[in-house]
Amino acid sequence: MKPEVLLGDEAVALGAVHAGLSAAYSYPGTPASEILEYLLRRPSGERDYTAVWSVNEKTAYEEALGASFAGRRALVSMKHVGLNVAADPFMNSALTGVGGGLVVVAADDPGMHSSQNEQDSRTYADFARIFCFEPAGHQEAYDMAREAFDLSEKFDIPVMLRLTTRISHSRSVVAPREARSQNPLRLGQWQDWTLLPVNARRRFQRLLERQPELRAASEASPFNALTLNPRDRRLGIIASGIAWNYVQENVRDLETEPSLLKVSTYPMPESLIRRLTDHAERVLVAEDGYPLIERMLRGLYGVPGKTILGRMSGELPAAGELSPDLVRTAMGLKPLKHYEPGERPLAGRPPQLCAGCPHTDTLKALTEALRDRPGSNVFSDIGCYTLGALPPYNAVQTCVCMGASISMARGGSDAGIRPAVAVIGDSTFGHSGITSLLSAARADADMTVFILDNGTVAMTGGQTSCATGPGLLKIIEGAGVPPAHIRVIEPLPRNHERNVQIIREELDHKGLSVIVAVRECVTYSSKRRG
Repeated sequence: MKPEVLLGDEAVALGAVHAGLSAAYSYPGTPASEILEYLLRRPSGERDYTAVWSVNEKTAYEEALGASFAGRRALVSMKHVGLNVAADPFMNSALTGVGGGLVVVAADDPGMHSSQNEQDSRTYADFARIFCFEPAGHQEAYDMAREAFDLSEKFDIPVMLRLTTRISHSRSVVAPREARSQNPLRLGQWQDWTLLPVNARRRFQRLLERQPELRAASEASPFNALTLNPRDRRLGIIASGIAWNYVQENVRDLETEPSLLKVSTYPMPESLIRRLTDHAERVLVAEDGYPLIERMLRGLYGVPGKTILGRMSGELPAAGELSPDLVRTAMGLKPLKHYEPGERPLAGRPPQLCAGCPHTDTLKALTEALRDRPGSNVFSDIGCYTLGALPPYNAVQTCVCMGASISMARGGSDAGIRPAVAVIGDSTFGHSGITSLLSAARADADMTVFILDNGTVAMTGGQTSCATGPGLLKIIEGAGVPPAHIRVIEPLPRNHERNVQIIREELDHKGLSVIVAVRECVTYSSKRRG
């Protein structure tokens, strides 16, 4: 088959297709979005699988689990914080096992380029006691995706593929292999998939009994590589994922090549790690994310007689994304020459809403309506409108996680904040806001919820929204919000005064009210028309 130039995300998606993929599910989130985008973009003649944007990551995982129950191979992909949302079915699927291979792709975002935290999904794989791959490059991303399905079926567990931003969003040449056919329909056994306590205890014991097999598979994996230098024991380097490339970029500048271990599979290849640590006097651990390997080496008292270097010791920064320069310094090399910008640094360019964005007019109207209400607070959510926290708007005060705006506004109202306002987008409302609104409606909490319906998931690329248009209004009323206090506005400059008046009326209402600001996203509406 002809080589292709692919993003890391696309390499994973193509590997899944060639592994006999039947179904793929996802909720958009950087840096994972391009996996499903690639699957949806393939020509119809090459798309004999189902690919769906789900309402949230938990739903996506459960949909993939249902396809696996039917014996089909299924892929579910998400960014790292999405795995928090999917944690319930993820953890339990380690007990149910799989029918067809089930691969979960978690794309982590070290450095928080577009995320609210910096968690490491390898810890989730360890928590669930499943197998995890971590590619160092695009060919490995393709190859590991294929092997992950095979291991999933061999060991009867879901298998994780952990990516990071630099792998997901860079491009490289990938050499595909001949595709495998899809699995036939084959239903699972109800005793394994019904986690009554008596079944769950048995299945958990089976998972524990499988651990030696998983460790053996990790030890034997060709994706790990150990090279010992018998002539020089001074330094050994353990690197995983993208950090392996950073080591390779710099190792040629060392006077003597150190002993090297590339770790690409988890459970960690313990015997390979022991061979390197027994051989080298000092061990540098380079991993993009948490100091997972380093922490294991240190244990409670550390490795006797050995010096362990890495994020925990300060040779590498405790937080943020690794880079070739950071790894170079940790290896004891002098920094490379680099360009100095001089006395005139570039001006700061903070992110901003697009010109003509409907959120701009909504935030302006809300800010004016709250101007004479000093005790107010606006709880925002995750979406483009979070930029309302920045100048020139200065309109929102919180943003924590998907759906938190409505829940936090309810808690703030209970604590005495008046008026308490929540701002959430249509897709985020469908993702995690509906249950929060149910709770607020049941209590008739004294608060006002803004749902900004721009008809798409604008922040991550204009994917399909599951809660938009007339159906959104039915959901709100069905949640128990009084119809008289479900108001619709069109955020346009010519409607500003009228919109401010409607907002003030609902802020004055002693109870729950919902204002739906309906106007299509300007960026994706123009693309659709084009």
